[in-house]
Amino acid sequence: MSVLAYIESPKGQIKKSGFEVASYASKLAQSLGTDCIALVLGACNNAAQLGQYGPSKVVHANGSGEVAFDAKNYAKAIADFAVSNQCQQIILSHTADGKSLAGRLAIRTNAGLVSGANAIPTVNGSNISVTKSVYSGKAVVSYSVSTANAVISVMGNSIQPEIIGSDAAVQAINIDMGTPSVKVLERKTSEGIVPLPEAELVVSAGRGMKGPENWGMIEDLATSLGATTACSRPVADAHWRPHHEHVGQTGVAIRPNLYIAVGISGAIQHLAGVNNSKVIVVINKDAEAPFFKAADYGVVGDAFDVVPRLTAAIKKYKAG
Repeated sequence: MSVLAYIESPKGQIKKSGFEVASYASKLAQSLGTDCIALVLGACNNAAQLGQYGPSKVVHANGSGEVAFDAKNYAKAIADFAVSNQCQQIILSHTADGKSLAGRLAIRTNAGLVSGANAIPTVNGSNISVTKSVYSGKAVVSYSVSTANAVISVMGNSIQPEIIGSDAAVQAINIDMGTPSVKVLERKTSEGIVPLPEAELVVSAGRGMKGPENWGMIEDLATSLGATTACSRPVADAHWRPHHEHVGQTGVAIRPNLYIAVGISGAIQHLAGVNNSKVIVVINKDAEAPFFKAADYGVVGDAFDVVPRLTAAIKKYKAG
């Protein structure tokens, strides 16, 4: 029996979330006393790199070109591969694609499902215990998967991928993916930035910026740190910033190492999407802003004064 790590390769490149899945699956396999197989579907330029994170075998299916994503067809292909290779556990990313696959995979393999796992599972005999955040990050619950098969999706930035080996030989195969039931006419994606779910550094701002014309200083701060920019819901609703930058309960949930919130009051809906950040820094001129209660560090001051000075200090530090 083996553990299967299904690895996404958006635009032909495995991202950090993919290496997190490989590392997670490998550590689970080690606890179970078995091996880990990594499976990549479609175009991928760095499949061999997966071997560095523990999988003893890397399989690249249909690598000659981009395979149009269709959840139904992908789930069938992954489940069939898992069954034919005697993989009882399937690990995948808790991304948009992963969410659409997890339930289907669980049904096809008659498996227990835990979505959004946030730590390496523990093994006790035949039981696998998996933790995840609940109630918008206010609590952590442990699920015991007692079924013979398990499907687990891993929340981004929950674990640090650990290099324990070297590049692996890649086995190339072809899988009949069937005909997609959905035809994609156009795909628009952000270029040149780390996606918010994968970002380790995030600079976010709210209505305290007063208007989109003032967003330059937020981008300057983000650039000086190498961070991704984000915003609160009112900012996105007002079309000051694109909706894919909206973080919170109704937007993107993130878990960066550092989250800097500028001019955001800290309503509970916003906190629900960011309170798993390892360090939260709040900059707000309102000393009574609710966000300060959740902050690790707080600066009471006018953002138009504090942010440029902070950016200048970071640039000076890096230059030195």
